[in-house]
Amino acid sequence: MMRRLIALSCLFLAVIASAGALPPPPAEPQAGRVFCEQNVSYRLAEPLTVPEPYRRFLGVWSDAAWDANTCAALIVDNVDPDGTASIIYVYGPLGSSARVPGGILHGTGVIRDGELRFQNSDGSQFTFRPLYADLAGRLVTPKGQTYQAAFKKTP
Repeated sequence: MMRRLIALSCLFLAVIASAGALPPPPAEPQAGRVFCEQNVSYRLAEPLTVPEPYRRFLGVWSDAAWDANTCAALIVDNVDPDGTASIIYVYGPLGSSARVPGGILHGTGVIRDGELRFQNSDGSQFTFRPLYADLAGRLVTPKGQTYQAAFKKTP
């Protein structure tokens, strides 16, 4: 009887010890989605870690078109206390027949005076400001051409 009790206790302790030795569950996979015919992976910061004045910019904004051929999406995945925003800007063809090159730009922007601003490598300037539940976007090219688009909040 005593041997069975000791054997049962050892078995119980072995099960408990092995349960503690299991590897931790894998990290939550990054979200992935297709924007402008390109697959984009991202992970948004927890809203409570972003300063309250900047939370309205945090998220995925898509379904925008600068013109009849060019679609765009913006992902603001984090904002620091100084207003520096980590962004992913996606652009590409609007539909399969459009002949517009696409790209995914990872970079930073800055939020000042209620606007998110950044510039890409060719000098194009982007400005986004909240408009109800969406973002109103403005693009100014190096040649001075101006475009506007509404970026919809995307779940």
